[in-house]
Amino acid sequence: MGQQDKAAVGERSSELAPSEHAAAAYRVARERSGLALCLSGGGFRAALFHLGALRRLNELGILSKVTTISSVSGGSILSAHLATTLNPWPPPGDIVDDWKERVEDRFCEFAGHNLRTGAILKRLLPWNWMRTSTAVTELMRRYERDLTKLKLIDLPDRPEFVLSATDMAFGVNWVFEKERVGNYQIGYLTPPPSEWLLARAVAASSCFPPVFNPMPVNAEYDVYKRGKAPVEKRKNAAKGLRLTDGGVYDNLGLEPVWKSHETVLVSDGGATFDPEPDKGLSRRLKRYTDIVGNQVSALRKRWLISNFLSGQLIGTYWGIGSLVENYDLLGHPGYPPDLVENLIAEVRTDLDAFSEAEIKVLVNQGYLLADAAVDRHQPQLISVSPKPRLEIPYVEWMGEGKVREALKNSHKRKLLGRR
Repeated sequence: MGQQDKAAVGERSSELAPSEHAAAAYRVARERSGLALCLSGGGFRAALFHLGALRRLNELGILSKVTTISSVSGGSILSAHLATTLNPWPPPGDIVDDWKERVEDRFCEFAGHNLRTGAILKRLLPWNWMRTSTAVTELMRRYERDLTKLKLIDLPDRPEFVLSATDMAFGVNWVFEKERVGNYQIGYLTPPPSEWLLARAVAASSCFPPVFNPMPVNAEYDVYKRGKAPVEKRKNAAKGLRLTDGGVYDNLGLEPVWKSHETVLVSDGGATFDPEPDKGLSRRLKRYTDIVGNQVSALRKRWLISNFLSGQLIGTYWGIGSLVENYDLLGHPGYPPDLVENLIAEVRTDLDAFSEAEIKVLVNQGYLLADAAVDRHQPQLISVSPKPRLEIPYVEWMGEGKVREALKNSHKRKLLGRR
């Protein structure tokens, strides 16, 4: 093919409009608007990491400007706490002066309790053997008792809270919001049933497999509106529709906001992926799953950051395994690389009780990385002038030797929990 022919083909290709399906599924909104904050999954580890990040965003006057909080799993636990304790939400640009007493201390106390073991043991009782949703139902009850008593319809009007689970029937994201629940395939319950608790959304978002079985929805197909899937498929799916941890589909919480929001801030407390030698068949089967999950997570992160770099999207990302020094900020404090890579980022993904040391180190890590990411990439978001100086939440837990000793076994899960 000659150069002119190639040019003609290229010219024709560039003029072809996308199909209606492709445009609807993949094209971003022409007029993006709003500031989205994405809180990833990762159990209590992620929730505490986010807690530190949000403390700094509050000090900078950024948190109050957020228009949407999109959360998954551990991020949804903290999101529900925020919706309950910061209601009404502060005016844009304002800060919550009593953050530690009102938000942080209460959540740290909550994370010091074991939510996992009681739910699992209840599932093992003989009279519950045939009740596959026992553990996740018990998890929901714990959230209702100790975290939030709000109903979905009582969520604040601002910001918009979106808690995500994974629809096991269609294999797509499922959202819980004030105005609707569901997804584009089966459709939406609009508004949500009046009796549905926010605790239900948190439990569905955080019932990580195989510890918790998925949560049944128990709604007939014809109550869902605007579903894109064919009627027969929606009928069949509705009969046994179940929801599992939101991180199975999208552990960053990007799905609800990436096409519509002008600015996206992503706090990622998800587990890092580490090399390991072959350990036999049983471990190898789990490793296959881990590799698939790591591939999905890596692709989402690469897509996100490449869009930041190209200017297609405004925002910034910080992850629990990130290093402050990589943000090229002179004199900015942070934990040393070895401590981050081998201990802090390796803290277990669990809903077991976290120790004082684990809680305070994770809060510190989130606080320092959020500050570095915003200072380096989105300083225009800061509403407070002059920029508030860093006040490390728990400076007594910055010492390398002390942290190394306290976290040396934090990667290990204990069958019956730590307390």
